[in-house]
Amino acid sequence: MADERYDAIVIGTSQGGRFLPLELAKAGQKVALVERDHLGGVCVNTGCTPTKTMVASARLAYQARRGAEYGVRIGPVEVDLAAVRERKRAMVAGARQNYASRLPVDGLDLIEGEAHFTGPNTIEIALTDGATRQISAPVIVIDTGTRPKPPAITGAGEVPVLDSTSIMELDELPEHLIVLGGGYIGLEFGQMFRRFGSEVTIIQRAARLLKIEDEDVSDEVAAILRDEGIAVLTSSTPVRVEPADGGRLRLNVRTQDGEQQLVGSHLLSAIGRIPNTEALAPEAAGIRLDDHGFIEVDEYLRTSVPGVYAMGDVKGGPAFTHSSYDDYRILHANLIAHEKVSTRDRVVPYTVFIDPQLGRVGMTEREARAQGRAIRVAKLPMSAVIRAIETGETRGFMKAIVDAGSGQILGCAVLGSEGGEIMTMIQVAMLGKLTSTAMADAIFTHPLLAEGLNTLFTMFDTDN
Repeated sequence: MADERYDAIVIGTSQGGRFLPLELAKAGQKVALVERDHLGGVCVNTGCTPTKTMVASARLAYQARRGAEYGVRIGPVEVDLAAVRERKRAMVAGARQNYASRLPVDGLDLIEGEAHFTGPNTIEIALTDGATRQISAPVIVIDTGTRPKPPAITGAGEVPVLDSTSIMELDELPEHLIVLGGGYIGLEFGQMFRRFGSEVTIIQRAARLLKIEDEDVSDEVAAILRDEGIAVLTSSTPVRVEPADGGRLRLNVRTQDGEQQLVGSHLLSAIGRIPNTEALAPEAAGIRLDDHGFIEVDEYLRTSVPGVYAMGDVKGGPAFTHSSYDDYRILHANLIAHEKVSTRDRVVPYTVFIDPQLGRVGMTEREARAQGRAIRVAKLPMSAVIRAIETGETRGFMKAIVDAGSGQILGCAVLGSEGGEIMTMIQVAMLGKLTSTAMADAIFTHPLLAEGLNTLFTMFDTDN
């Protein structure tokens, strides 16, 4: 079959891939959009939308149980996990439909199937109806994302192992959920199911949870989770898993105190994600991958093959939806407006949706000191923030790192109620090159949580 020629091909429809093909088509190009599964990618289908929907249900259950602290009598709280799941499914369906409704654009051709390269600018698609189709274009953008990494534990094939997708399809609460992994995904699901009513144990190989964070942040997160009744085992390595009586499972874990046996009803693997690159046959196009299978790109998102670009999680780096959207911004500027925009020096914030949230942007204290920077550090407990006291949400703290000479803000972490929202104000301040003095002198509405930023940055004007 002869190649069908397009001006551009976009493979995958995650956050960046959702918008780029639409804009290319609106610019007058003939565009093929290839999707092998559901429209919207991970964020819409198995990531942001469904998980944060379920986090909201878990928080409501937690708040309801605390009603008496606020003088509100509610009675026993029960969670209907099947109903939570249906609410989640409805949210996902709505997001998918919203995206699908935007696709009827002149010049845009949606092709459903699995794509693989047959050359530098040609791909073959195994269509969902069993046929094949060959297409080519001078510009190809890869946006195929990642998937959960399977656990490499002896016996993992003998017991049911949940991942971040399948756990959201449960319709009955686990009696005891064992979580492998102390990163963002493991902590969000661990706290969520604890608040739903499950016993939860989190196992982390590293010495700390959220190992890229500063030690004081990691320690406080662990304390918050333990305060909610979650067992946290750090410096612990899963060794072997096997079926146990009554449909349960038995997990052997090597800890600092010797080997332990844990018996649980469900096992969740949240040990990371791997790129969806194998099926693409990147070697057929000469596309270079790194040692972990991610596509190598330069600061302009160009791969090793001229005319082929990669965006989103498949290229490695921070696996955040907003990073993928910023990749779209860069490619939109370069491919449509013919500018030369890059990823260099972009400030990427993120939020871990535990409760209280952890929002962070810029450098950690550890990173700044490792670079030999002269810095100052200020830290304010949320128990000193009036709004946090009033709302009974006093766990956590705010922490800022500034350059000792210029007062320039280098980074900030906010572990507190709406920590992500508060941290975003710091990101905007960093983009505007505001100093700690400017933040200390700003007027914040009283009594908002963000008002704590006044106090935090005022600390740099005193001996802290």
